[in-house]
Amino acid sequence: MLNKLDKHDKHQEAVIKRAARKHDDDGHGGAWKVAFADFCLALMCLFLVLWVMAAREKESIQEEMNNGGGNSKVAEGSSIMPETIGGPRGSMIERALMPGRGETGPAGPSSGAPAAKTRYESKDDLETLSRVLENLSSEGGLASNLQTIVTPYGLRVMLHDTEKQGMYVRGSSVPTDRFKALLRKMGPLFAQMENQMLIVGHTDSLQYADGGHAAFSNWTLSSNRAMSARAQLLAGGMAGDGILQVVGMADRAPLDDKQPAAAVNRRIELLILTSGQAQAITSMFGMPGEVQPLTKDVDSALPDIDALKALRARLIPVKGGATHANQ
Repeated sequence: MLNKLDKHDKHQEAVIKRAARKHDDDGHGGAWKVAFADFCLALMCLFLVLWVMAAREKESIQEEMNNGGGNSKVAEGSSIMPETIGGPRGSMIERALMPGRGETGPAGPSSGAPAAKTRYESKDDLETLSRVLENLSSEGGLASNLQTIVTPYGLRVMLHDTEKQGMYVRGSSVPTDRFKALLRKMGPLFAQMENQMLIVGHTDSLQYADGGHAAFSNWTLSSNRAMSARAQLLAGGMAGDGILQVVGMADRAPLDDKQPAAAVNRRIELLILTSGQAQAITSMFGMPGEVQPLTKDVDSALPDIDALKALRARLIPVKGGATHANQ
């Protein structure tokens, strides 16, 4: 009997199985997914920033090339430069819009006769032009960056830096957005002007670390900035023949000579010339016109070609290699 009970108890014993512990999903299963998503988002933002920086750098390099040479292949011979704008809605394809011509064709909306140009000669005329330029600078938020002076040579327009607002990115010839917009607004005004102008670039006295003769210097910087200003004026619609000379003067002519490194010394000057002064500068570097005596019996004109031929004809070679005049 006891044996039967023992066997029955053995069969009634509960069988306990120990299940394997599963991984704690709440503690570890979802955290890696969130971390991976954050990593992917950060990586995407990094790629976006790099793409924007590369596009900006490409734009700056292209602008430097245009400013340095001033001979865009697209606008060669047209005195204006193309302006890149966005494509149709939803498109990233760039289109080249020629400033001042619109999008209706090469000649713009209307292809009538060109308007008569204005010549500024008298003091009152130059003061009127000065007020117009001051209004443009005020509208562009650069009222404190512009000074104008009426001189015997014409209107002197000084576009200089201040402690709060610069005309160019420091150490480069890339104009700031405000300065670029101001120059392009001046373009249509100068396009209707018959006067010619000089564009002069100036820097402060701070020097570059490399002082070699062939290294980049304030001479290079001032010249490049003057060419950059010319490019923006042409992009605004100004005619190329309205610019007589583009030069850089480095730090040789500071406005504030007591503080050569002052911001006001970094500037672009536009000297709008009277007709007489423009003719004098052209004659200075070109072929002399009227004979201007230097001293008695000496003038600055070149000898007449026919007179030189007649003189050679009178010189007759003789024996021994000597010559004498045919009397």
